[in-house]
Amino acid sequence: MLWISPWILGFTIFTALPVVLALWYGFTDYTLLEPPIPVGLDNYTRMADDPILGTVLWNTAVFGVLTIVLGTLLSISLATVLSHPVRFRSFWRAAVFAPSVLPLVALAVIFKLAYDPEVGIANTLVEGALGWAGVRGPNWFGSGFWAMTALLLMSLWGVGPAVVIYLAALRDVPRQLHEAASIDGVGRWGRFVHVVLPMISPVILFNVIIGIINAMQVFAVPLLLTGGGPERTTYFHSMYVYDQAFTFGDMGYASALGVLQFAIILVLTGVVLLAGRRLVHYRGA
Repeated sequence: MLWISPWILGFTIFTALPVVLALWYGFTDYTLLEPPIPVGLDNYTRMADDPILGTVLWNTAVFGVLTIVLGTLLSISLATVLSHPVRFRSFWRAAVFAPSVLPLVALAVIFKLAYDPEVGIANTLVEGALGWAGVRGPNWFGSGFWAMTALLLMSLWGVGPAVVIYLAALRDVPRQLHEAASIDGVGRWGRFVHVVLPMISPVILFNVIIGIINAMQVFAVPLLLTGGGPERTTYFHSMYVYDQAFTFGDMGYASALGVLQFAIILVLTGVVLLAGRRLVHYRGA
């Protein structure tokens, strides 16, 4: 207990206590400047008439689904390529993982410069590849579609940790299964679908759950890149919680929104775990 007491102390002060306080403040009218006043379920009933809440939930859902699907496809593809002998394999593995260790603020600043419609490298590449057809680079933050696209592309920049996990899972696929499938005449794609994917499905489940948690809490990058605009098309749930708490000083409603966020993550995780009972193959099961 003595050795783990620093962790227990940190967990209690920085995790358990804030969660308990958030649950309590969600039932109060708390402006940060005055003592909280109990108001029962008023903060939760207020959500039903909050049009902005519907917008942020929809934006978060769209971003979450697209990042999880695209991120999963990209990370599995990269892991599959990097699991085969290629020249400078160690360098490419490090290159894939390196962006994920950059601070989010620095990464957002870099991408904001890259998306600049006048001097950004993104439009330079687009026009260099398709300029012959008259295609011009978009104004990335001038419309909701391109702003969301910019955030999605940036999210794919950080697939390094998932790629590392998939690489470890691919190394753990028994070679005997590949050999047996080859003897039965199964092609490379068939082996990937019927051998590799089932064997790494527990890892896919894990990364999907982590992706859900991260997508539901996305905050720093859209705040710095778009500020939630244009017209709230990139305004996400965590940003709304932050604004209610620290811009408008309504900590009670912000706490209720935070509890809602936690409940959504919990429900989605439960649904994915239940689906995993049918879709995930566990060795020896």
